[in-house]
Amino acid sequence: MDVTISHIRKQFERFPALEDVSLDIKSGELIALLGPSGSGKTTLLRLIAGLEQPSGGQIFFDGTDASHHTVQERNVGFVFQSYALFRHMTVAQNIAFGLKVRPSATRPAREEIRRRVTELLEMVQLSGLEARYPNQLSGGQRQRVALARAMAIEPRILLLDEPFGALDAQVRKELRRWLREFHDRTGHTTVFVTHDQEEALELADRVVVMSQGKIEQVGSADDVYDRPGSPFVFSFIGESSGLPVRIGDGGAVLFDGQPIGVAEEGGVVGSQGTLFFRPQDVALTEADAALFGTVTACRRLAGTRIAEIDIANDGKARHVEIEVALDAPVTLGAQLRFRPTRWTFFRKG
Repeated sequence: MDVTISHIRKQFERFPALEDVSLDIKSGELIALLGPSGSGKTTLLRLIAGLEQPSGGQIFFDGTDASHHTVQERNVGFVFQSYALFRHMTVAQNIAFGLKVRPSATRPAREEIRRRVTELLEMVQLSGLEARYPNQLSGGQRQRVALARAMAIEPRILLLDEPFGALDAQVRKELRRWLREFHDRTGHTTVFVTHDQEEALELADRVVVMSQGKIEQVGSADDVYDRPGSPFVFSFIGESSGLPVRIGDGGAVLFDGQPIGVAEEGGVVGSQGTLFFRPQDVALTEADAALFGTVTACRRLAGTRIAEIDIANDGKARHVEIEVALDAPVTLGAQLRFRPTRWTFFRKG
């Protein structure tokens, strides 16, 4: 099912949670809503579900305006971070719940419900556990029960709110892989909320990066990581450093008034802004035209090291991090010269 979000606004009393948000979700896509707390991602998910009503704008399901339809009319499957399972019900009873409470005219026969529950147990790899209660399951198993319960009603769209947030790192990693495989098998349009960058980049077909109630960028994992469209996206996705710079003659990038050995093609002379680069996109050099600083800390990162460096700017120390080889001459107090090998310049204003 296609979902079109058109100029959606949501106001809570005097607080604007969403401002003029538009987004097209294609049928069968797995979309991640990624952003820090307060960015509006959960509010947007709840608006799609019908758990909240918009203050303005429209939401279309397959071209039909569903903005003011009830949750039941939208037929969405919703999975919460806290699982929200019924503790007094078995696994099978939890999964069957949404089917059993349907009005009699649309309620499947008992045998059909049983068949559907068995099918879903196999799909989420929990066959044989149908008689257990939630407190007899691990966190990962409970989350799969919650997903099976959401799928039982044959939803038009599957919505997940921080689905792995309550689980430990190893279980989260396993469930991420499993959810991607599950999505590929079922082909449902799926939208999930997360603040975990790794989760979003690994799982989603497209990532929607949000900040302060607005969409900053929409794109594939490669798009948002390698081609960030704003200073916020660059600083939020992955590790990065940002330095205030000015463009000099020939596009030369100047830091603290001095060239650093890189040039911004097409840069306007005199323009100011921020130069962003990632720790791995840096090379040590002995050239005069380079960034220069003092190593204040150094830590191992798998097969490399991360050096924390303070560089002077207008008499103040600015902190950056660079990735260097294990055998690089990097010790506490060492003086290093380096320059970015890949960067993005965002002009001020």
